[in-house]
Amino acid sequence: MRLVRYYGEVPASLKGGVIALGNFDGLHLGHQAVIGEAVRLARSKNAPAAVMTFEPHPRLFFKLDQEPFRLSPFRIKARLIEAMGVDYLYVQTFDREFSQHTAEGFVEQILVKGLGISHVVVGFDYVFGCGRGGNVALLHEMARMHNFGVTAIAEKRNGSDGAAPDTRYSSSNIREFLKAGQCRQAAQLLGRYWEMEGRVEHGDQRGRFMGFPTANMPHRDYLRPQRGVYAVRVGIDRGVETVWRDGIANFGYRPTFNKKDLLLEVHLFDVNEDLYQKHLRVALIDYIRPEMKFDGLEAIKAQIALDCVKARELLKGHAFALGPAPFVPVSKGV
Repeated sequence: MRLVRYYGEVPASLKGGVIALGNFDGLHLGHQAVIGEAVRLARSKNAPAAVMTFEPHPRLFFKLDQEPFRLSPFRIKARLIEAMGVDYLYVQTFDREFSQHTAEGFVEQILVKGLGISHVVVGFDYVFGCGRGGNVALLHEMARMHNFGVTAIAEKRNGSDGAAPDTRYSSSNIREFLKAGQCRQAAQLLGRYWEMEGRVEHGDQRGRFMGFPTANMPHRDYLRPQRGVYAVRVGIDRGVETVWRDGIANFGYRPTFNKKDLLLEVHLFDVNEDLYQKHLRVALIDYIRPEMKFDGLEAIKAQIALDCVKARELLKGHAFALGPAPFVPVSKGV
């Protein structure tokens, strides 16, 4: 997948493509339907399949002083989009100048003149332009004027009889599930387990002292799930491949030690490997318990041992496929 950051730099070989438009935060099943249709149409037309997204997220641009909300930082989002067979990802810088584009100007200057698109695919409720002045109806009107096609994907909902029946596929719903520690419900809307990722840094090494060495990953600029202990699948980045292992993780402030920084501490089962400075992906599979304050190291050690037993039991109940990253498969029983 080719990354393009300025619409004036799109080469002739990438013009005439089918483009999916949206923020695609989390790349849930609704987003996948939009991008999947763009890829399908592109292949039928023998044209490039493209996605346009925006950085920073427009919501963050307009309100800087809010709690982190993003489900997928750019690195994760780009990897997920590439896995869907997209040929190029156009990343539009969302700044004050861009925010002042009218809906009509966005279509004429960027989509038509800049990217030379032949077809646009959006969600049924897509809005765009200054003051959110454009919608699907305007896109159809502009398409007739500029000779390109438009497909609007109907609303998608989780209609299964699982833990989150008849729930709309939306980033907002997924955020609420994750903030409540409801990993499986979030997974039903995402089509995979939600991941946290980062590079392992040095910690206090208390876990190693207690017999449960942990990989420590500071949490920064995206969604904060429910604090507590999780059964997890951990992807160890080995360059061309990601090796997945079972484990347990604690996300929180570590109140026993009066810490103030949010940290993800990950313990891998049956793995004896130095993970310092390795890049890890941690998929939250099941929530075990909330964060707790303990009366000393022995009490922590005893609880961790119980948590590990519980995590192993929970992970046995999931069928994880051995296919390539980035999608962590969701078992039928989720």
